[in-house]
Amino acid sequence: MKITTLKGFIASTVMAASLAGATTATAEGIMCEPGETYIMNVMVSGHPYWVPVYQGFKQAAAAFGCDTVFSGTPDYDITKQIASFEQDLIKSPAGILLHPMQSDPFIEPINRAISSGTEIVTFAADSPNSERTAYITSDNLAEAKFAADEIVAQVGDIAEYAVLENPGQSNHDLRVTALIDYMEANYPDMKLVGRQATNQDSNAAYRATASIIQANPNIAAIWIPEAGSAEGAVAAKLEAESDILIMHADVTPTTLEHIRAGNIHMALNPNQGVQGFMGFMAVHLANRSEIFDPFNDWKTSGFNPVQIPFMDNGFAVITQENADSFDLNVYMEGRDPS
Repeated sequence: MKITTLKGFIASTVMAASLAGATTATAEGIMCEPGETYIMNVMVSGHPYWVPVYQGFKQAAAAFGCDTVFSGTPDYDITKQIASFEQDLIKSPAGILLHPMQSDPFIEPINRAISSGTEIVTFAADSPNSERTAYITSDNLAEAKFAADEIVAQVGDIAEYAVLENPGQSNHDLRVTALIDYMEANYPDMKLVGRQATNQDSNAAYRATASIIQANPNIAAIWIPEAGSAEGAVAAKLEAESDILIMHADVTPTTLEHIRAGNIHMALNPNQGVQGFMGFMAVHLANRSEIFDPFNDWKTSGFNPVQIPFMDNGFAVITQENADSFDLNVYMEGRDPS
């Protein structure tokens, strides 16, 4: 969605609210005050996945006159991410769009942030037992089902397969466990012969995939819940001169080149720009909940009326045919990366 389109939507919303009996001042209260800031916090902050997400976040914020900051830790370390989140809270932002590396360690920091007046929305990974107001992601169950069906369509329903995984990150866990469960329920002759944790480390994925291929010469396919491990897996595949079919979620410039070359069959990529765009909308509207009076018990129960337990931003299927549409360098031409 273009910013001009969203501004038109805001204008029509203001007009509709006025016609419905709300004051124009109240309707226009959805716009930001000068200096009002929203933060997006992630781990492994240098990962290319975040770039389109933050672009979507910034585009939505600009339409409301809000400021944004990209934050987090460059490390894959829950302690360091929580520390970065705590530093963000010191700045008293209006809200934070958060990708929690792990769910439970973030419960207390999220709840404390909300009690102090900073709204929190999670995206891509969740902290469901916290008091976060909303969760924006792709449907990981749908991704797993699609991947399983595609693997079977390519290699047949009597074959060996393996998975790499990243235990502890909610969306990655679901992408793996849901695929295994779906295979067992619908393709009982598909045999899981390898399951190794690689934790988004391409070197660990290289070693794990090489070991799996060596131990299982008839293996037909491997499913990977993220792109970092896929980079290592495809290197092991090429070194072993194996014809194993690789499918993974997310995409990096490296895996995109392997898709173009036919070394990776396909990737299932969340619509990252939509994720960031709707993530901002959710956290900003949660911070502006006074403009909204829903038909429920929010006044007596005390919860924020802008509750979105799950919003699906959808996912795209990346193949050789459409790979050019996912070139990050092309997407970023003329855009401010900061």
